[in-house]
Amino acid sequence: MESQTTQTFEDIVTEYGDFVFNLTYRILGNHADAEDAFLAAYRNFERFRGESRVSTWLYRIATNAALMKLRKERPRRNITQTGYEEIDLPSPGEGPEKLALNSELRGHLERGLDMLQPNLKTAVVLRDVQGLSNEEASQILDISVSSLKARLHRGRIFLREHLQEYLTANQ
Repeated sequence: MESQTTQTFEDIVTEYGDFVFNLTYRILGNHADAEDAFLAAYRNFERFRGESRVSTWLYRIATNAALMKLRKERPRRNITQTGYEEIDLPSPGEGPEKLALNSELRGHLERGLDMLQPNLKTAVVLRDVQGLSNEEASQILDISVSSLKARLHRGRIFLREHLQEYLTANQ
């Protein structure tokens, strides 16, 4: 494999494009904006110094570009926490009824993600949607693991509360 600093644009897109696009799309909720965030990361690739893995660096740049876009375009939303109850999510099953419920649940969850503050949303997306480790997500966000865990906790609490009414009505 080529050195990380000599990879071509095509190599970068092939290796990291899907992940970076999915990450930025989850943060921004818009295909064009997600593509713009990836391009912002690529435009800054010449600044990569090799002090971290290329994937970590690229995800950090794309995440920062996505967060900057959110800050510029969306009014600031403040979410309050209300309770710490645990909710059991229904497991996916076979049949059209379950598939319809899962599709509704996914839509409700995505609306909940959109309501989160950008720093909470990004932490949840990196860990729970994209499946990164705490260490990888904290490096990308340039925060400590404990700060990441605090953001995850706050984001997950809000999402549980957001989903509680829907789950209660559909169990």
